[in-house]
Amino acid sequence: MTNRSHYYLQIKDLKRARGAEPALSYDGAGPNDFAAALQEALRSPLLFQRWRAMQPDPDSVDERLGVTDQLAAVSAKVDDLHTDVEIVSGLPMSIIRQRLNWLIGAHWQLHDVRPA
Repeated sequence: MTNRSHYYLQIKDLKRARGAEPALSYDGAGPNDFAAALQEALRSPLLFQRWRAMQPDPDSVDERLGVTDQLAAVSAKVDDLHTDVEIVSGLPMSIIRQRLNWLIGAHWQLHDVRPA
């Protein structure tokens, strides 16, 4: 993962942002909790493994969907009435999208991607 990117996201209402599956969903209280949860989801295979175990045929799930980035860094802060999130990672957007959707569903919006 030599090509790292800087992703800029926005969450309109973090207090209500939850994923569809409670066993995978974010349940924290603020931007720092969310940043820690997302960073863990990008660095560790645990969230992927929980999701995989919930599938009808876990052994058929492509292992590449569980890729992680030990150097992923996430920060989040409240700005006016929304939360700004910054991610620096070598993971592709498809994997970051997957983890975000598990944690907070479709309650986020990508604003920009730049080389890190």
